[in-house]
Amino acid sequence: MKINITLPDGSIRAYDNGVSAMDIAKSISEGLARKVLAAKVNDEVWDAARPIQEDASLKLLTWDDAEAKATFRHSTAHLMAEAVQTIYPNVKFWVGPAVDAGFYYDMDLGDKVITEDDLAIIEKKMGELAKKNSSFERKKITKADAFKYFTEKGDEYKLDLLTNLKDGEITFYTQGDFTDLCKGPHIPNTSFIKAAKLMSVAGAYWKGDEKNKQLTRLYGISFPSQKELDEHLAMLEEAKKRDHRKLGKELSIYTTDDSVGAGLILWMPNGTVIIEELEKLAKETENAAGYKRVVTPHLAKENLYLTSGHLPYYADSMFPPMVMDNEKYYLRAMNCPHHHKIFDAEPKSYRDMPYRIAEYGTCYRYEQSGELFGLMRVRCLHMNDAHIYCSKKQFAQEFRAVNDMYLKYFKIFGVEKYVMRLSLHDPEKLGQKYVNEPELWLETEAMVRKTLIEAGVPFVEVKGEGAFYGPKIDVQIWSAIGREFTLATNQVDFAQPRSFKLSFTNKENEQEIPLVIHRAPLGTHERFIGFLLEHYAGKFPTWLAPLQVKILPISDKFMDYANIVLKKLQTAGIRAEIDERNEKIGKKIRDTEIMKVPYMLVFGEKEIAENAVAVRRQGKGDTGVKNLDEFIEALSAEIKERRAE
Repeated sequence: MKINITLPDGSIRAYDNGVSAMDIAKSISEGLARKVLAAKVNDEVWDAARPIQEDASLKLLTWDDAEAKATFRHSTAHLMAEAVQTIYPNVKFWVGPAVDAGFYYDMDLGDKVITEDDLAIIEKKMGELAKKNSSFERKKITKADAFKYFTEKGDEYKLDLLTNLKDGEITFYTQGDFTDLCKGPHIPNTSFIKAAKLMSVAGAYWKGDEKNKQLTRLYGISFPSQKELDEHLAMLEEAKKRDHRKLGKELSIYTTDDSVGAGLILWMPNGTVIIEELEKLAKETENAAGYKRVVTPHLAKENLYLTSGHLPYYADSMFPPMVMDNEKYYLRAMNCPHHHKIFDAEPKSYRDMPYRIAEYGTCYRYEQSGELFGLMRVRCLHMNDAHIYCSKKQFAQEFRAVNDMYLKYFKIFGVEKYVMRLSLHDPEKLGQKYVNEPELWLETEAMVRKTLIEAGVPFVEVKGEGAFYGPKIDVQIWSAIGREFTLATNQVDFAQPRSFKLSFTNKENEQEIPLVIHRAPLGTHERFIGFLLEHYAGKFPTWLAPLQVKILPISDKFMDYANIVLKKLQTAGIRAEIDERNEKIGKKIRDTEIMKVPYMLVFGEKEIAENAVAVRRQGKGDTGVKNLDEFIEALSAEIKERRAE
């Protein structure tokens, strides 16, 4: 009996019933088959060796696919478990998932202990086992037989997992001498795993509950080649140097304090300079694009958020209410309800549309303490927020203009890799996670999709990640070392204008409900500065650097000239200061390099006689002696143009 397989290019091929994805790959090309790690059958990820027994769509997955990477790493977790079992025969395993860039396995070692020193031994055993080319074999098993198997092994962890599974959905996977309860999928065999490294050992409570026994968690990473592993390890080392928390402290950008509260950032003078420069850029850009600036309160009555729909949809992310004069007040977690009230404060006609208002608004979100992370996850955030109220006819032009604004910012900050993630609703969660307006969801999603396609902007679609009031675009960017960040968002809102009864008078003299575009191209100060610290490794371009010039007189007797230089720089609007310490010039230069100041001006008698300075560029050393006034003119142009270097 033949079945029809539809390939990604739309072509249809007939194969015998029971054919596997690997068989199909081989029928196309032996070279392709050597790269196939898994397959997507009817949008579900399968083992490449699993028989296909009905008509299906098929996508062969290689290392370039995220699903294949996850499958590869999950399979490496099983290989690691086999190695651990070989060395520690009485071990019991809990779960071993793939995670970002790696995997882990939780295990109960009884009275044994694995230390950092043991990781190399386990790695070596993994390498030996991988070379055996053991296939990952899938076996469906009844719940009764699975219970019997793990009861005989005395494995309380797997027995607990089985209680939540149903007959017909239970599978075992075996490779070599290791068998585990697992839904898969897995790669064809262990020979694909050419390079693996165990990164750390830690404790983890069973089921994440501190009342339960603490298990041992082994973390690892794996790749199809040693070269890729080496490159990844080098990137991790570079990432450590660029960690925004480390740089933020070293460069005096921000601090935190327990007496102020977790997730509440204290911006130091250097960090505040960066904030002000980013706000200046945003205001210039938005003023040129026709935005009007507004300022709104940091809190509001409960009824405002009931009207907007944030209560109850967003309640878990909001701070608890304060009660005053028998009214509940909430710290705002978003600026949009306040902006809607500004739109509604005066009648609007089609002549006022589109109506664009912007604010660097302060918001407060109750992130769980375990989720707080430096500048990336905080509880007080300052958002480059704006709302555009427009008609449906104006939507495409306005939405595209926002995307163009993103592209302008990407160029300024040297962001070369990016993608727009179009987040859609989940029809099964209408009325729960999403406003129950199915037709409006489909209409606005289609509008956004069409605009992105016409603009030629790279994007991917993700179901079930939309805002509760409409589809959105999450902007994913990559730093200079390839680390991914979610920068900002661009959202369409069809729900809140109805909730707030917003309208404008159209050309037909009828009341029309506007669409609202929520946008924040620079995200929040917190997240964006965290990104920039890592992207630039703390070496900010001159226009953004907290201190742009350090003045380094060779000795104290040249302080009069140093003050003349300082005065001229400050008059030109350049951030500068004098190093007045009684230190040798070599130490002053080294210390200034450490603080990543873009320019150093060094001088003695010869330079003073010529109204000149010896210029040193951060990371590049001496660039020669230059006339002071000409240097200031050139530097002012560099700053004004916001050059990358």
